[in-house]
Amino acid sequence: MTSRRWMRTRALVALSALLALVATGALFVGTVWVPPGELLAGGLGGTLGLRASRVAIGIVVGAALSAAGVIFQAVLRNPLAEPYVLGVSSGAGLGAAVTILSGAVALWVWALPAGAFVGGLLTMVLVYRLARVGARVPVHSLLLAGVAVGAVIGSVLMFLVSTASVEGGGSLRSIVWWLLGSLQITDLTLLAVVGGAVLVGVVLAFVLARDLNVMVLGEEPAAHLGLSVERTKLVFFALGSLLTGVSVAACGLIGFVGLIVPHTMRMILGPDHRTLLPCAALAGAVFIVVADTIARTALAGVGTELPIGVVTALMGGPFFIALLRRQRRVTWS
Repeated sequence: MTSRRWMRTRALVALSALLALVATGALFVGTVWVPPGELLAGGLGGTLGLRASRVAIGIVVGAALSAAGVIFQAVLRNPLAEPYVLGVSSGAGLGAAVTILSGAVALWVWALPAGAFVGGLLTMVLVYRLARVGARVPVHSLLLAGVAVGAVIGSVLMFLVSTASVEGGGSLRSIVWWLLGSLQITDLTLLAVVGGAVLVGVVLAFVLARDLNVMVLGEEPAAHLGLSVERTKLVFFALGSLLTGVSVAACGLIGFVGLIVPHTMRMILGPDHRTLLPCAALAGAVFIVVADTIARTALAGVGTELPIGVVTALMGGPFFIALLRRQRRVTWS
């Protein structure tokens, strides 16, 4: 076994063990304290089952958003690229909201993930087109395009919320839920669908990880090495949008996961995407489970909880600002 494979194996084992430890601990922590004996006695039909489903969707969504961040940063060759910053999460949220209001959710189990996926993919294509200057996609143009498109989509989402009828209170509450982000999922069918889609997306991205390594070199060098650049970008945009879309369909808008985790893993493990991608997926799962545990317990004294999107934003906002300042210094030097 080569040293690189040995490092990847050790990292995967360590992260898997950490995830198992964090997930187990999260089962015994909540807004309301339940003694461990009573919790276990109730089985999966009680509080333990609710917490287990919450931990499970957190693992799935954390892996998906982190893998999507790795993909977008590699394809766009932009260290600040991330589904939330680029507006992809907002686009996926709009697709999910339209799907809810149209009533398609009741007709087809795949309607919600499909609507979110289409919304995320169309938003990513729009942002990329707006930011492109000739054959280049400047960092600041991409960020500005993402912020602008995200703001417009956010306004459309607020319009949908404000015009939703009182009689359609269920739809209104569902849309507001997307905007805040939450791991409170009770539909096990949706959990299975999202989990399957994320597994397929992460596995395909890992299989194509060598292409990500080539794309980081730049479009022209990648083409000289025999890579079909436009087709490769299309495939990875689709994979990134799929991972983002199904995550938003399950848990709403959760920002900055795809920014914090890939950068941290890249600093520790290096830029090889054959190692970075699976390790970032596991680390993202750990990050979301920890963030959700904080969200559940921060206001436990008053019997309520924070939306997980608030927690990740408080962590990711300063991280993003620091990266932006660092990128500006590199650009101007």
